[in-house]
Amino acid sequence: MAHFPTPDGRAPWRASVLTLFPEMFPGPLGLSLAGQALTAGLWAIQTHQIRDFGLGRHAQVDDTPAGGGVGMVLRADVLGPAIDHARAANPDAPAIYLSPRGKPLDQVLARELAAGPGVVLVAGRFEGIDERVIEARSLREISIGDYVLSGGDLAAMVLIDACIRLLPGVLGKSESTTQESFENGLLEHPHYTKPREWEGLSIPGVLLSGDHKKIAEWRHEQALKLTSERRPDLIARRERSS
Repeated sequence: MAHFPTPDGRAPWRASVLTLFPEMFPGPLGLSLAGQALTAGLWAIQTHQIRDFGLGRHAQVDDTPAGGGVGMVLRADVLGPAIDHARAANPDAPAIYLSPRGKPLDQVLARELAAGPGVVLVAGRFEGIDERVIEARSLREISIGDYVLSGGDLAAMVLIDACIRLLPGVLGKSESTTQESFENGLLEHPHYTKPREWEGLSIPGVLLSGDHKKIAEWRHEQALKLTSERRPDLIARRERSS
């Protein structure tokens, strides 16, 4: 697959996804700003069908868990070669396994991954993958939240979207991403637009004042208030780091 440099001369940020359902991609990543950036060559995506590395006539990819238990586990002798193949095409990218037991994906981590050449993502299924693959291939485990999905494909899309929107040229204004939730350790302030009155509710007067200093102060106060109410853990984190 040919990839061309971005307008500023960089190689496109590249997502390589190992999955049993490559037809799911790019999915929503092919729409809106992400889709426009994909078409413009600011980033690229390549899927790798895990079943292509399956064993025997039926291309077996999983087996029963050692020690007994419910469900099936993706085999090490299938995933290992599949990961090696994907890495060969994206050698400088970190290899990541989307797992509910992994490090939580946050904005800091998204920025770290977006600053690199891309990612190699293992989107698992069933009960998970053989632990030996994680150890032998030095997979980095990342979670998108404290819940369990049917597979890692949607989690992979979430991680990719969180990264590509941070790439230069994807969003219209460079300040767009610096005023969002989590960028300064706070949730984002409320937003308003026309009309000035709607169903008896008004836009706060300070936002119509034209006084940019007061507007900035109001937005910061609102961000602090919302964060204190909804995510006190973020406030505690800010206080520990100050």
